[in-house]
Amino acid sequence: MTDKAQEKTITLDTPITRGETTISEVTLRKPLAGALRGTRLNAVMEMDVAAMMTIIPRISTPALTAPELEMMDPADLTSMAVEVVTFLLPKSALAGLPTT
Repeated sequence: MTDKAQEKTITLDTPITRGETTISEVTLRKPLAGALRGTRLNAVMEMDVAAMMTIIPRISTPALTAPELEMMDPADLTSMAVEVVTFLLPKSALAGLPTT
């Protein structure tokens, strides 16, 4: 799964500090069905914060932790949530969207 449509790198507005490391970019990969376990698809599509906090650690590189997500800038969480939802849309729905 190295196809560009299968991954998206998000540059964080507010970098995360993990010990002496600063995380300024997070790469999300398209979730497989197993990464969605414990969530409702409806909640994911509505960008429910609890659903995103379950999924994002499973699909992020570096793998973000729950405390890191809880302290994250809401703008950064929103950027990641948009990408998660975009990953779940069928190709037919994506055809009309602008590419970045």
